[in-house]
Amino acid sequence: MSEFALHFRPAARRLCGMTAILNHSLPALPWADPRLARLPGTLPVAGDRWFTVAETYAAQMAERDRLIASAAPVHALLPEAEAAAAELYDLTLDKLRATPGFSFGAQAVTRPDGVQVALQRAQPLLTLGRLLQEDLCLLTKGTNDEHCLTAAILCFPASWTLAEKLGRPMSAIHIPVPAYDANITKRVQRLLDAVRAGQPLWRMNHNLYANPDLFHPRTEAAPRSDAAPRYLRAEHQCLARLPQTGAILFSIHTYVMAFGDLAPEDLRSLLAAHRR
Repeated sequence: MSEFALHFRPAARRLCGMTAILNHSLPALPWADPRLARLPGTLPVAGDRWFTVAETYAAQMAERDRLIASAAPVHALLPEAEAAAAELYDLTLDKLRATPGFSFGAQAVTRPDGVQVALQRAQPLLTLGRLLQEDLCLLTKGTNDEHCLTAAILCFPASWTLAEKLGRPMSAIHIPVPAYDANITKRVQRLLDAVRAGQPLWRMNHNLYANPDLFHPRTEAAPRSDAAPRYLRAEHQCLARLPQTGAILFSIHTYVMAFGDLAPEDLRSLLAAHRR
């Protein structure tokens, strides 16, 4: 079956009055794959796509629709990224036209879950945020020759906030991450400079959480406390260069799995990796 075919396996589970949107599988085990475990740990994307349609598509898209409709702080677009956002909009729609499950009309797209989304080129990231499971961040070169976060649709932040990171270079964005030192900063900048149009890269990260919330904002001043984790949260991230503007797209597909849904040997290796 195609990577982009839908598997509408039940993905939402009721937990203590809230609905958890859970995956039942991962595209990779980043803690167990040495190619992914070492920062920045990138691999070539098979094909030129920065999105996928996973088993949780309908449930995650309903949550994205809810957040966007409620005017949650999930969208930002600085003037210097407007051309890149417009380019990303056009490129993504071209790819969606060739993706099973998406039906295009003159002014709207019907998603694989049957929801119709109006095409609004004046709101490029908000529109794409209602079509893709991925969060989309745009990185453009700043005055100090370092890439800065200048636009995003970020419905599923993993312990960070868009307002705090917007307009900042990569080194400042990752200040709270202990492993992100000066050496990693240089390696990441070299990586971003080397990304070629039509040759996207992917990587995965992972962490342990006490709750399965997809919308999980946290400021830098608020420490994350997950003393009794029960869930694995993993992000499949793609880096793609936009050919016209040269901006870098950083896409994030979020997976959440309950510990009990992992194979016993995978859970053992995951917990062992976090004890190191």
